[in-house]
Amino acid sequence: MAQPSDRMYTRTHEWVQVAGGQATVGITQYAQEQLGDVVFVELPPAGKHVAEGGVLGNIESVKAVSEVFAPVGGDVTVTNGELEAHPELLNQDPYGKGWLVRLKVSGAPANVLDAAAYEKFLAEEGAH
Repeated sequence: MAQPSDRMYTRTHEWVQVAGGQATVGITQYAQEQLGDVVFVELPPAGKHVAEGGVLGNIESVKAVSEVFAPVGGDVTVTNGELEAHPELLNQDPYGKGWLVRLKVSGAPANVLDAAAYEKFLAEEGAH
């Protein structure tokens, strides 16, 4: 699956889309495939500051619990409340309804890849 080109990606398989000082963060298609069926999502409360590369939350699947890392630093403005009742949205629509949090950011993400570079990274890692 081609990655949406309107966002940036991390080597730990999160995506970020920044517009107007606000960043929306989620996990990639590859990440949700590796996790398997998601059964619980733990996200930070609004107002919490997260550092770039810091732990943003946890995703529990039938296979394991995995940490999610912040691709950009900022203050959490809102979390995706739909995931509390419907964690399977991460499996069904990781680039749409399965977003995790929105952050108020002061700068651009530094350690991210564009869609083509992320695809290349996946290929090099043998992920496809």
